[in-house]
Amino acid sequence: MKLKKFDNIEFVEGGVCAAKGFKANGIQCGLAHAGASVTKKKNDIAMIVADKECTAAAVYTTNKVKGAPILVTKEHIADGKARAVIVNSVNANTCNPDGYEKAKMMTELAAKETGLKAEDFIVASTGVIGQVLPIEPIANGMKELADGLTYDGNSRAVEAIMTTDTMKKEIAVQFELGGKTVTLGGMLKGSGMIHPNMATTLTFLTTDADISAELLQRALSDVVKITLNRASVDGDTSTNDMVCILASGTAENKPVTAENGEFDKFENALYCIMMNLARMMARDGEGATKLIECSVTGADSDKTAETVAKSVICSSLFKAAMFGEDANWGRILCAVGYADADFDINKVAVKIGSEKGTVDVCKNGAGVEFSEEKAKEILGEEVIEIIISLGDGGGSAVAWGCDLTYDYVKINGDYRS
Repeated sequence: MKLKKFDNIEFVEGGVCAAKGFKANGIQCGLAHAGASVTKKKNDIAMIVADKECTAAAVYTTNKVKGAPILVTKEHIADGKARAVIVNSVNANTCNPDGYEKAKMMTELAAKETGLKAEDFIVASTGVIGQVLPIEPIANGMKELADGLTYDGNSRAVEAIMTTDTMKKEIAVQFELGGKTVTLGGMLKGSGMIHPNMATTLTFLTTDADISAELLQRALSDVVKITLNRASVDGDTSTNDMVCILASGTAENKPVTAENGEFDKFENALYCIMMNLARMMARDGEGATKLIECSVTGADSDKTAETVAKSVICSSLFKAAMFGEDANWGRILCAVGYADADFDINKVAVKIGSEKGTVDVCKNGAGVEFSEEKAKEILGEEVIEIIISLGDGGGSAVAWGCDLTYDYVKINGDYRS
């Protein structure tokens, strides 16, 4: 799947290690479930450490049930500062009576082996909910994890946060900011239990930009709303979602302390990173074979456009039709029609598209003749575009989803084993 490019932004290698002064590592410490079929060689714990203290920001799940690591992380970055991340997969450390203590212990163990303070660490977990997190494997592996930190350890780290993911999701970009070249990189896990208002993801972002904690938080909160909050696989919102960013300032750009053109440049680069990560996540939806990108224009507001786009990508009937490469446009219009927004259905137009071209399937709220053969060819591609116009308003939005396949049920039928 191709990355979407932006002017004045260059893609580079390195993920969370691309920015100056960030090390990472990932190892297999032995957290796999008893009797599990998962490969024992897969890394299951990761660490990211900056050479200096960073400004920090985060956004968390909206689920009322929250993983214990989120509670600890909120405490640790309340002052807008952090220096490192410790994160495990396999076990979510959620709904456990000792969850908070275990999350604190993870930061204390990491601090001991790195010479940092426990409060310097953001902590996160992902995996099965409601099973007690065994701390012994983590304690036994912490020295190896810390000793193996390198400036090119991003690939080992991203493997460690994967659960049902089938592909590593990492990205990095460079751009000019305050007269200096600034780098921004990130990694994400997410494949199932993904729905808007924080998709089920752990996302870790690093940058060498010099930006205030207040504006870093503002940029992250703004961009999450139009990227990860517009991705859906199956309609379930997780308990452990977290997106965090560390900014070290080592690029030595003129500090970004006001919402001006430089702030806009930073936010645009952050959008480039998170939009592409959201697309990767949707494409890697459990059992998925296609990425679906739904763009809506002509709305009376961006909010209306967003509501309609989300309604389409969340429709199980529509998603199943995309798996079958069936141009059943009625399912699209049905999802548009039950969206909780106001618009004139008689002005709605729909196109389907891909690299093979586009075809009109609906105009003025009614079907039009089109070539089923051409539509089948279009829907045979990996990336499918659903292009909707609601009229002549100025509002627009894009949302990302995937097709619904037989494998989704297979994967979730025996997730714990």
